[in-house]
Amino acid sequence: MSHEALGVGSRVKHPQMGKGVVVQVRSDAYEIGFIEYGVRLIKRDFEGLEIIEAVETPEDLVSYDDMEKSLIRVLTRFSDIQQTVALGQKWTGGKMVLYPGDKSLKEKEIPVETFFHKIVMIRDRVRVMEQRINASNLTDEEKIDLEQYITRIYGSLTTFNVLFKNKEDQFTGEKTV
Repeated sequence: MSHEALGVGSRVKHPQMGKGVVVQVRSDAYEIGFIEYGVRLIKRDFEGLEIIEAVETPEDLVSYDDMEKSLIRVLTRFSDIQQTVALGQKWTGGKMVLYPGDKSLKEKEIPVETFFHKIVMIRDRVRVMEQRINASNLTDEEKIDLEQYITRIYGSLTTFNVLFKNKEDQFTGEKTV
């Protein structure tokens, strides 16, 4: 095969797998769909590949990986789907015990995992609320006013950062300059 670049949609013939269509272009290989063999990765410099019809790749073509990352960003930003957030290992299997000031009342035990899950749900819902405010038709001044409340909410929740395994999952409040 010549070292001509093939684009998505190019038709080719492989000596063992027969006719196929380029479905993805990588820097070093093509992903080619074959009727009987499914999608296979074929190196770009494979000499046995015969070009039946070459299709030029548009310069503005977005890769599958780029599309997937964009879709994940959109779904994360505009949905209330929760990501998995890890609890610090030292808390696994632990419990919180709340003792009322009134000694005639019984204490309340809560598994740390349950409490942590509730904290993560609050964090995720505040994030969704923030995104919806930003996407709303409110004036910039109104958005800023509401954002200040959200920042204060995050600041109040920093108390619970001790529960998070990963620092990037923790709450961050108002930063003083």
